[in-house]
Amino acid sequence: MFCDRCGTNLHELASFCPSCGKPVRVIPLMPVQSRIAGHIRLLGILWLALSAFRLLPGLFLISMVRHGNIMFLPPEVPFFVHGILRVVGSALLFSGVIGIIAGWGLLERQPWARMLAIVLGCFNLIDMPFGTGLGIYTLWVLLPGKSEAEYRQIARAA
Repeated sequence: MFCDRCGTNLHELASFCPSCGKPVRVIPLMPVQSRIAGHIRLLGILWLALSAFRLLPGLFLISMVRHGNIMFLPPEVPFFVHGILRVVGSALLFSGVIGIIAGWGLLERQPWARMLAIVLGCFNLIDMPFGTGLGIYTLWVLLPGKSEAEYRQIARAA
């Protein structure tokens, strides 16, 4: 067996020509890993964790306002404060539930979860510091056009 480039006599088991260094056999390429494959699982777990931490104060505020036993407020607080606390508690509860749905959808590779996570990531940018960090990470992973094609392939495979 001889080298195609320089004509040197080659050993049977040689992978490269000892004279010119040309590969004798076809070397298999490394498998191409998608850009988002490693990030989707972490992103789903982070959405579940942050959303669970939002559920706790939401449930606390709603339960305290619903029963009327608001012990942490002084008695001279105006009545509309109770309504504000109810709205804030409901918003925290709603965003926690939607975030858990997005995290579960990402972990299950659901086709709709990418868009839901992008929308929630945009809203989370104003929630300092953890919401901002998760929003930036979500947008960095899921927003590019190449990520959309890769996520569709992952979602079809799941």
